[in-house]
Amino acid sequence: MKKRNFIKGTVASAVLVGLSLFQAPAVQAQEVTLKLHQFLPAQANVPKYVLEPWMKSVMDASGGKLKIEMYSAMALGGKPPELIDQVKDGVVDIAWTVVGYTPGRFPRTEVFELPFMMTNAEATSKAYWDIFESDMKDQDFKDYHIIGTWVHGPGVIHAKGEGVHKLEDMKGLKLRGPSRMTNALIKEMGAEPIGLPVPAIPEALSKGVIDGTVIPWEVTGALKVAELTNTHTEFVGDKAIYTVTFVLVMNKQKYESLSDDMKKALDDNSGATFSAFAGKTMQDYDAPSRQIAVDRGNTIVEISGDELARWKTAAQPVIDGWIKEMDGKGINGQELYDRANSLIEKYSKM
Repeated sequence: MKKRNFIKGTVASAVLVGLSLFQAPAVQAQEVTLKLHQFLPAQANVPKYVLEPWMKSVMDASGGKLKIEMYSAMALGGKPPELIDQVKDGVVDIAWTVVGYTPGRFPRTEVFELPFMMTNAEATSKAYWDIFESDMKDQDFKDYHIIGTWVHGPGVIHAKGEGVHKLEDMKGLKLRGPSRMTNALIKEMGAEPIGLPVPAIPEALSKGVIDGTVIPWEVTGALKVAELTNTHTEFVGDKAIYTVTFVLVMNKQKYESLSDDMKKALDDNSGATFSAFAGKTMQDYDAPSRQIAVDRGNTIVEISGDELARWKTAAQPVIDGWIKEMDGKGINGQELYDRANSLIEKYSKM
C-alpha cells in the first residue's frame, strides 16, 4: 500500500465527515486532545513519515473534534522502557514503543523477532496484525487498545574496527541489542549482548561502552551511526537475521471514553492496513540512511551463501529454546511459530 493512497483515503473520509457536520445542526461533542509519547527525535523517520501522517488522518477523519499532540524524545519524562506503563497508567494517552523494551511481558510478539523469520517489513507486519487479532488481543494486550503492530526492515550489524565478516568475528564483541530474542541471538553467536534503548546508542558507541549495535538502516541516519562505526554487516537472503516488534498503543479506558464518531476516526486508521503502511514506510527509509554509510566510504559486508547457512545453523538453538519456553508458559510455541511463518510467506507472495 502506498502512503499517498493511505492519506488520500483518510482525507476523503474527512471531507465526507465535514459535509455531514455542516448539514447537521445538532450540537457536536466537545473536542478531545490526546497526548502521544515516543522515544525518537521529532525529525526521525517514524515520527515524521508514520506518526505525523497517521495523526493528521485521524484528526481529519474526526472533523477536527479529535486532536493529537506528539511529544518526541521522551519529552514528557521517563525512559523508553516506561512507555507501555505510561499508557496503562493513563500518564499519556498513546505511545509508540518497542515491545521488547519490557522483556518477556508480551511473549507471543517474540515469534516475529526470532532469527531468520521476517522477509520484509510490510508482509511481516501484516502477519503480526493477524496473530495479534487471533492470539494477542485478549491475552498479551488485554489491558490496552492497540492501534497498529509492525516491524522494521532487515536488521544489520554496525561495528567499529574490522567489524563482522564471518561468524567467528562475533566472538567477544559487545553489541547493543533491542530485545530479549535479539540478545539471545547475539549471545548464541559468541558476542556479549548489551541491552539499550535506541536513544542510548550514540553515547554508548562514542564512549566505548559497546563495540557495535544491531539496528536497521532506517534509524542510523538520525543516530549518526555511520559516523560512529565503520563496518556494516548485511545478510543477503530471503529472510533477515532479525527484526523488532513495535506497537502503537492507547490507554484502553481513554479509548472507551470517546464518542462513537471519535472511535470511528481512530478505528478507520487502525489495524492491518495502517500496520502494513508503517512497516513498509520504515523499510523504505533504509536506503537513504544506507547511502550515508556508502558515501562515507564505510565497509559494507554481505553475508550470503555457505556463510549465511552457517549463521542460520548457529541461530537454531534460539528458536528451539523459545519454543520450549513458550510450551512451559502454556503457549504452543511450535504451532505459533509455524503459523507466523505461514502468514509471512503468504503475504510475501502478494
